[in-house]
Amino acid sequence: MIGTRVQQYMRRLVEKVMRPLARTGITPNMLTLLGLLLTIFTAGAIAFNHLRIGGVLVLCAGVFDMFDGAMARVAQKSSRFGAFFDSTLDRYAEGILLLGIIIYAQFHLPPQRIIGDITTANLVIWLTYIAAVSSLMISYTRARAEGLGLECKMGLLARPERVILLAAGLLIGGQPGLIWTMLVLAVLTTITAVQRIIHIWWITRPPKTDPAIAAEAVQGGNANAQQQPGENHKRPLRALAKRWKTEQPLES
Repeated sequence: MIGTRVQQYMRRLVEKVMRPLARTGITPNMLTLLGLLLTIFTAGAIAFNHLRIGGVLVLCAGVFDMFDGAMARVAQKSSRFGAFFDSTLDRYAEGILLLGIIIYAQFHLPPQRIIGDITTANLVIWLTYIAAVSSLMISYTRARAEGLGLECKMGLLARPERVILLAAGLLIGGQPGLIWTMLVLAVLTTITAVQRIIHIWWITRPPKTDPAIAAEAVQGGNANAQQQPGENHKRPLRALAKRWKTEQPLES
């Protein structure tokens, strides 16, 4: 959803910030761990009813998530384990962040009934759970597709968009807008996961047979079936006789 030019501009900007830090000996994996700690602190702020502070921290954690990759490029310390480590902790970070919202809804939302016995807290918890599962599926579909040698980066709501949407909902909506924030997040993450599944199905589907080729094959099969049964047996005998005529006799 965020344009490629914006992503490239942000990447270059973060790399400029990381160049002085690269001389201090800080490694990309250290920054990855610090990002996870910042996310845990952010989830705690949300869980203890500091939603707008949590919104600011969500944005900070989202920007900080770019630091480890930029450090790896600037310091030329890119590695397969670093990419794996960063991607794995990103999944933990996203789950922990949404867990903070679930804890907040469980203990701080008023027990106001919406439909029947369904309260506001129940609805927020269910929507957050759907958003968490769909977010994991968005990441899993891309990882599984790349494991098959396919590219799968498309969709409405990649991780940067999810971070911006959640932060905006916490900052602008606060407690009254939390239901709508989680509803939009749950719906759009689910749509994105389905988009990626359909995309991989579309590019891996078997090619359709040309109708003209199929019709020609059917006509050829019918013509062979209409031949006399004896002709099929005569062909191997004729080939064998021709072979005997052309072969040279063995020397005694």
